[in-house]
Amino acid sequence: MHVIGLTGGIASGKSTVTKFFRDRNIPVLDADLLGHRTYEPGTDTFRAVVATFGDDLVAPDGTIDRRVLGGKVFGKPDELKKLTDIVWPGIRKLATAELSELEVGGTGLAVLEAAVLFEAGWEDLADEIWVVVVEPDIAVQRLATRNNMDEAAARARIASQLSNAERTARADVVIENNSTLAGLETAIQRAWETLQQRLKAAAGR
Repeated sequence: MHVIGLTGGIASGKSTVTKFFRDRNIPVLDADLLGHRTYEPGTDTFRAVVATFGDDLVAPDGTIDRRVLGGKVFGKPDELKKLTDIVWPGIRKLATAELSELEVGGTGLAVLEAAVLFEAGWEDLADEIWVVVVEPDIAVQRLATRNNMDEAAARARIASQLSNAERTARADVVIENNSTLAGLETAIQRAWETLQQRLKAAAGR
């Protein structure tokens, strides 16, 4: 099975790329959704997060209150690292299991979409890495509009992430999203056609 690792910063257009794959019935594993599953009561991750950050995280319904947890780690790099050191291995475990299941089922192509693909060190789960990039000023405008966020907050959020240069240096395929939706869709289609040629050539070896 060939696995694409898809990543990019906030407001870069990753969801448009994942829609492209889903429209073609290609399985997409969403690391954010896997992350939510790691927090489910009874899991090792749930127990470790509560033990590390306190029983006050647990809401009346027995789940972790993500807002309370966010308040404990937001703007605190050391605390955030404690959390990601717990959660990221849990997500990796789920992703590995799902990818194995797909491969056993005969799936030929799958996508692992993860904003923190590089930060978490998950590149080895994929055969190639696709990165969606957008100029920071454009990302700020999109984020401010989409999330009703003031420009300073949007700029701070984007500045806290890996830079486009850092991402593209580690990518196999770079998709630029600095213009219109139609422009992005054209870039995705071009990358898709190139991928098909590469997979065909590999199969013919």
